[in-house]
Amino acid sequence: MSTRVEHALEQLKSNGVRITPQRHAILAYLMESMSHPTADEIYRALEPKFPSMSVATVYNNLKMLIEAGMVHELTYGDNSSRFDANVSDHFHVICQKCGKIEDFSYPSLEDVEHTAEKSTGFQIQGLRMELYGICSSCKNK
Repeated sequence: MSTRVEHALEQLKSNGVRITPQRHAILAYLMESMSHPTADEIYRALEPKFPSMSVATVYNNLKMLIEAGMVHELTYGDNSSRFDANVSDHFHVICQKCGKIEDFSYPSLEDVEHTAEKSTGFQIQGLRMELYGICSSCKNK
């Protein structure tokens, strides 16, 4: 198990959250996959190991992980939420053909927040940016 997953589990425990095997598996899958899966994809990936687990269990655990600040829910145009265990500041590039999502960071985008605060007086609490295009796999088909 990665130290990142261990650290996240310790954080949950210190907040009084009971660590069930399913919860552990969902968090580990999200942190290791980095593919921004849907709840159904998580369920299908973990079902062989947890045959008694339902899709509702996955959704309930994702909701708890979101509330604990360990997972972000990404809602894009395809009507199915995707989940991201990378909660650091980063942005997404989304393929318009297959829906693949990749992370990217660009530090000067923080300047956008500061400029917005100065020009509007708002206290900026978040920034969401997505770029759309065609991924290399779809482009080469």
